[in-house]
Amino acid sequence: MTTPSLSKLEMKVMEALSKLGAASVREVQEGFPKKDRPAYTTVQTILYRLEAKKAVRRTKKIGNAHIFEATYSMKAVQRRIIDDLLGMFGGRAQPLVSHLIESGQLTLEDIDEARETLRKLSDEEQ
Repeated sequence: MTTPSLSKLEMKVMEALSKLGAASVREVQEGFPKKDRPAYTTVQTILYRLEAKKAVRRTKKIGNAHIFEATYSMKAVQRRIIDDLLGMFGGRAQPLVSHLIESGQLTLEDIDEARETLRKLSDEEQ
């Protein structure tokens, strides 16, 4: 099953839901920082959209509250976003990596982690 494409707010709701595990609309809404907390009805609408995209599912109902859980891991969702972004560059990572370096968002620690990942992948192939 292909991971759905998600908007920024849908991603934030998925992040909140992934931290909580199975949760109600209210619990997801309260998982946001108070300063940037969307309205209850906004979170409810986003969860219904995510359900239509099969990114979340209702697991049970407690009183009037539906309990939702993610059907995809955050890692799978993030991979989809990165794949979509790379697709905009013809599949080339170099423009993205150059931007991250020039903007100061790519640290030496990030590079060391990338090297370690490449080493592990290389070892698995042999």
